[in-house]
Amino acid sequence: MATGPVGTFAQLYIIQLHGSVIDIGLAATFFAAASIPAAIFWGFVTDRIRTRKGLVVWSYVLIAALLFSFLLVRTVYGIIVLYSIFSFLSSAFATPLNLLIMESQPKASWASAFAQFSMVSSIGVTLGLLLSVGWSGFFPLQFLVITLGILSLVSAALSVQMIKEPVAMFERSMIVMVSQSFYHFILALPLLFLKIPKLMDFRRIFRGVKFGPTREPALIYTSIGAFYFASGAFNTSIVPSLTSASITNSQVFLVFLVGMAVQTLAFRYLGRRIQESGIRHTAVRGLVLRAISYGGFAVATLYLINIPYLVAALILYPLGAGIAYAYYYAASNVMVFNTLGRSNQGAALGVYSAVVGLTTMIGSFISGFISFYISYFATFLAAALWLALGASLTSAIGEEVEVSP
Repeated sequence: MATGPVGTFAQLYIIQLHGSVIDIGLAATFFAAASIPAAIFWGFVTDRIRTRKGLVVWSYVLIAALLFSFLLVRTVYGIIVLYSIFSFLSSAFATPLNLLIMESQPKASWASAFAQFSMVSSIGVTLGLLLSVGWSGFFPLQFLVITLGILSLVSAALSVQMIKEPVAMFERSMIVMVSQSFYHFILALPLLFLKIPKLMDFRRIFRGVKFGPTREPALIYTSIGAFYFASGAFNTSIVPSLTSASITNSQVFLVFLVGMAVQTLAFRYLGRRIQESGIRHTAVRGLVLRAISYGGFAVATLYLINIPYLVAALILYPLGAGIAYAYYYAASNVMVFNTLGRSNQGAALGVYSAVVGLTTMIGSFISGFISFYISYFATFLAAALWLALGASLTSAIGEEVEVSP
């Protein structure tokens, strides 16, 4: 609840301070850039500091302090700096929480425990957005962080009372050994560096794009790169496109609330559909649906404003960020897991994480300038075309990735 609305809040606050879509693009770029060293740093800390509870508690406390700090900042660049620091801090608790589940539950209960963990997290984000809808409808936007900061402190207090240090501790690499832990970790934080990738690691994966069995990881990672590039571009410009169409802050939060609610339900009921349709076809379907959503937004920016644009957003955003996102995310994570093998897992994951972080950052950076100097139509259309490219690459992936882990 505390962290879910922060991204939307930061973008709306930048607009309130008379920032442009370029400023929002810079904020999203630095957010993505900070997430890469954050994943490396907090992974190292988790392996070296043998206290799961301490990391979780202090990360919640530091996030609360950061949220309260937004009250002291009245400049666009100050918000960008705080948003970047938030990116760095918000990945601190992902690894210890996932390891705690494995360390405190019997192996037979891991699947259900991770499913419950993911569901509770999604419900928390949804409730946070619901709170934001009501708050921004009646109170000044900047004071929303007071409530969010208090919620983070409540999380810290609950962690002190309820979390117990495990008797046995696992190394971070254990996350990759179990499909359920890998799936839910990547769902929460799509960056996992067991080692820092080298240039030869990138060559090893992408040089096989033209050759038989060795081309599958290259196709998967390239299509994932297209997905995150398009997502970075779209997500950077969606909030300013809504506000430029005279949609209120409360209504903007409403769009994200509906999208998150639909996404939560889609993840909840997706398992059987993947088994029926196959992993690859599910991924392609998700990419196509997301491309349709982005293309619909492109057309809507040309002809709609105010309530008609809000209605279109309430239909198109849940389609792209809810159903399509759940389809592609679930299927692509299984494909990545199936291509890791038992050797060079750290290198492969390092390349995957670097691709995710860098393409998101580049997409966010370019998006602000395209939207500012050309139009939102051009940004959303370009994002849709990149997703179409990703769908084409995914459809060429071989059947060996179809086997569920």
